[in-house]
Amino acid sequence: MSRRKAREYAFKVVFQVDQVKADPRKAFDYLLETQLTDNNLPENKLTEKECSFSWQLIEGTLQNLAAIDEKIAHYSRDWSVERMSSVDRNLMRVAGFEIMYLPGAEPVIAIDEAVEIAKKYGEENSSAFVNAILDRIQGDKDESVSGD
Repeated sequence: MSRRKAREYAFKVVFQVDQVKADPRKAFDYLLETQLTDNNLPENKLTEKECSFSWQLIEGTLQNLAAIDEKIAHYSRDWSVERMSSVDRNLMRVAGFEIMYLPGAEPVIAIDEAVEIAKKYGEENSSAFVNAILDRIQGDKDESVSGD
């Protein structure tokens, strides 16, 4: 299985924390317990490595939420983070963490995965909006790396 499912799980947990102040560990554990009901196929189960990656995304996103939201807000001048759709906001948070903070991350892959997940869960324009903001965040990071 690709890491997309792990990213999707991270998005779902961060979304639940955002919407109903869910306990992230309980929400993640619940997803893991019920994951086989997803078409009842064993291949829908996350591997141990994917679980670890997903939890790293969840924990990192929540720990760096203020800085990530600040960066998202900076590049989405027309929309405050609070006014964005919950799907868009939380997808960008998880991918934003991966781009900004995760050592060894490949930003292009994080962006592509967020765009694909946005197509699945978001509105008609979600994928384009998510892509545009995350591209700017990546560009900002690229500039700061080359500017050192």
